[in-house]
Amino acid sequence: MNKSYSFEELLSHSRKHSRYYKTHFKHLPERHCTIDNLPLTVASDYWNGSNNLNTWSVLTGKTENALIYKTGGSTGQEKLVAYTRAEWQNMVTQFGHSLSGQLCDGDRVANLFFAGDLYASFLFIHDSLAHVTCAICEFPFAGEVDGATLAAAITEQQINVLAGVPAQLLQFAAYLAEQHHVLPQVTTVLYGGESLFAAQWSMLLEVFPNARVASIGYACVDAGLVGASTRDCELGEHRVFDEQTVVEIIDEHTHEVIEECNRPGLLIITNLTRTLMPLLRYPVGDRACWREPSAAPRRKFALLGRSEQSHRIRIGVMSLFQEEIGEILQRLADCWQWQLVLESVGIKDRISVMWVPEQGASSVNASTQAIYAALLAQYPDIRQMIGNDQLECVVSPCTVSTLQLHPRSGKQRRIVDLRVYSTPKRQPTP
Repeated sequence: MNKSYSFEELLSHSRKHSRYYKTHFKHLPERHCTIDNLPLTVASDYWNGSNNLNTWSVLTGKTENALIYKTGGSTGQEKLVAYTRAEWQNMVTQFGHSLSGQLCDGDRVANLFFAGDLYASFLFIHDSLAHVTCAICEFPFAGEVDGATLAAAITEQQINVLAGVPAQLLQFAAYLAEQHHVLPQVTTVLYGGESLFAAQWSMLLEVFPNARVASIGYACVDAGLVGASTRDCELGEHRVFDEQTVVEIIDEHTHEVIEECNRPGLLIITNLTRTLMPLLRYPVGDRACWREPSAAPRRKFALLGRSEQSHRIRIGVMSLFQEEIGEILQRLADCWQWQLVLESVGIKDRISVMWVPEQGASSVNASTQAIYAALLAQYPDIRQMIGNDQLECVVSPCTVSTLQLHPRSGKQRRIVDLRVYSTPKRQPTP
C-alpha cells in the first residue's frame, strides 16, 4: 500500500471539503498554484475546535472507519488527530520499510514507547515493526516497565535492540549504572520522540558498550511522516520521505524558501497521503537545515532544536505550551515579558522561565514562588522528572535587558534553545 496524492489533488480536495482551508486559501486563484504560493498553516487556527471532531473545520469528512489519537502531551487543551485506517496503514507501512535499514534478521526488539490515553507512539512503532522487511521478534513492553523487569528480560530472552524515547532509555541506563550492571548483548538502541544529546549518548554507551545508537526515524502523530533514519545519518539527521511528504525549510522571519546547505530555518511539512485531516505547509515546530544539495534523492536534513514560533516545546516525554505558560505569568504576575530558556546540564535538561516584574513590584519573591507552583500544577511531569534527576526547573525574575533578542530581527525571543544539537562522531556501520 503506497497511496500518495499529487500536490494539485491534495490542494483541490482540501479547498473543496475543509472549511479551514477553504477560508485559509480564499485569496488564491483556483488553478496553477504552486506550493510556495500557499500561506503557512497557522497552528493556533488549525487546532481551534479539534476537541470536537463533529464540528472541527479542518476535517474534510466524517470520522468513520478512522483512528483517533491525541497530540500535545499532558495538557488540559486536548487536541485530537484523525486518520482513516487506510492512511494509518499507509504510514506505518512506509515507516516500517524505512526502519528495515536499522534492523537485521534475527533482531529481538524491546518496544519501550508509551501507550494509553490515545497516545500514538507505542502503537505506531508496533504497527511499523510489522512491516519491516527483515525477520525480527518484538517484545511489546511499553514505556512503564520497571528497570529490574526489563534488565532480566533482556538477559533471559536475548533481546538485543531497545526502542524508546530518550527519557525512558536514559532512566533505564541510570538504573543499570546504579546496579553496576552492563548489558553488552544490546547491539542497537533506537530513540524517537525527542532529540538525543552528546552527554546522553555517552551515558547510554556506558551501560550498552556494544550498542549502535541511532534515531528510529522522525514522525509525529499530527504531521505524520517527516524523516527516515538511515545508517549514514548522524544523530539528529534524517532523510525526506520523497513520495509521502514535501519538506521545506524556510527563513524564520521572511518565510523565504531555503535551498542552500547548513542555513537554519523553520521545518515545514506538506503531507501527500492524508485527505481526512489535510496538512499543507504545516510548521512542525522544529528548526532544521539541509545537509545535501537540492537534487539529492531523499535529501538529508538535520534538526536544530525547537523554533521560537513553536506552540509546543518537548522536554523528555513532556510537552510545554507557550500559551499556557503565558497565561500563568499574566494571571499571577501581570507579566507579558518573559522568556523560556532550554539548556542541557550534563545528561539532564534545564528549563528556566525568565520573567520581568512590573517596575516597583513589592511581591516579586511571592510571585516567583506562585509561578513555580502553578507550573508544577499545570505540568505534573515536571515534579516527576525532577525526582528522577532528569530535569532542573528554575523560575527567575529578571530585567528587560536580560531577555535575549533575535540577532537579525531585534525582536524578543520567546524560546531560547541552548541545547547543543551537534552530534558526536558516528560509530562505524557494522
